[in-house]
Amino acid sequence: MSQSSFDVIVFGATSFVGQILSQYLCDQFAPGELNWAMAGRSESKLQEVKALVGDKAKDIPVFVADAADHAALKNLCEQTKVIISTVGPYALYGEPMIKACCDTGTDYCDLTGEAHWIKRMVDRYEDQAKASGARIVHSCGFDSIPSDLGVYFLQQQAQQQFGTHCNDIKMRVKKLKGGASGGTIASVVNLTKEASKDPALRKELANPYSICPPGHKSTVRQKNIIVEYDEEHSSWVGPFIMAGINTRIVHRSNGLSGNAYGEDFLYEEATLVGDGEKAKRGAKKAAFGMKAFTIGAALAPTRWVLEKFILPKPGEGPTPEQQLKGGFDLRFAGTTSDGKSIKVKVTGDRDPGYGSTAKMLGQSAACLAFDIDDSRPGGFWTPATLLGEPLIERLISHAGLKFDIVE
Repeated sequence: MSQSSFDVIVFGATSFVGQILSQYLCDQFAPGELNWAMAGRSESKLQEVKALVGDKAKDIPVFVADAADHAALKNLCEQTKVIISTVGPYALYGEPMIKACCDTGTDYCDLTGEAHWIKRMVDRYEDQAKASGARIVHSCGFDSIPSDLGVYFLQQQAQQQFGTHCNDIKMRVKKLKGGASGGTIASVVNLTKEASKDPALRKELANPYSICPPGHKSTVRQKNIIVEYDEEHSSWVGPFIMAGINTRIVHRSNGLSGNAYGEDFLYEEATLVGDGEKAKRGAKKAAFGMKAFTIGAALAPTRWVLEKFILPKPGEGPTPEQQLKGGFDLRFAGTTSDGKSIKVKVTGDRDPGYGSTAKMLGQSAACLAFDIDDSRPGGFWTPATLLGEPLIERLISHAGLKFDIVE
């Protein structure tokens, strides 16, 4: 770990989520409490963000660095303990910063939902990260902190109550209110485009253990929910768009922790849509819509129409009012191998993809900078395995999240 001028540098401060994050850091941390800076590829746009944030940002330093300029990225890394990167799609623009962090031993967090890119980075840079001491933590936004830490929290409670772990956990989305952004959509479209041309990638994306560490031993067949009736909630369930990344992060956490959740651990995610025939039709409609979008994004002519006329552009997203009115409520039901059960919930007070994500990302970086000592080695971690309890405490105190047992 190098001696650093800054605790955190936000790389991509001019992106949609980068602007919300910059505002949050200014509002959340008093001057001197968190020593941080903004970075991006345009000086004028960085100054615009500072002006937008207002007086609190006037003394925040700015650095100009392009995502493809290794020397500039290395210079950023050498000046800070932690890099937050919001520069996506990560499969297109993320690798040079990972390389720079692993070269310099700088800690890193991001909000990627691109499992195939995470696998690529682990395969290419894990040894380097271990050698330099860089702790790399992907998926520190709505994908996948509520899922990863929700499962972690449930397992902690199960150990306290039953003296064992739950080997079967079902997550159900009870409430989800918020808008999609152009950046997220661009990542999904890019992934679909890549997968349509690459059979090996399609096979990898179908593997629930694709980003687990070697030797994780988990082989149990995982369930991929499309539409079914959930007796426990007396509700039809449909697919959850984030399940693809969240389930993989949770399984990676299990693998990294020596199968603390069991070698036969089952985990699934779905969205509650209500009871009755109307709800059933709604679940089927949601499943069909997701499939149609995937097919449309894979074909060049329909992809062009989607990007040109229908989908939000990168840099676009929900308004501040929509962010404030948003929120989420995720329910986790765990069962032990001998049939004991426990339920917990994770809730957030802002729209999940932006208002809440910015707060989760900011607190993840602060947790890396202040709460995780140098005895934790370099490598590619998950939020649950590296940040765990200290991050849960931060999210409850400063980010509007709640982790509760459901009686």
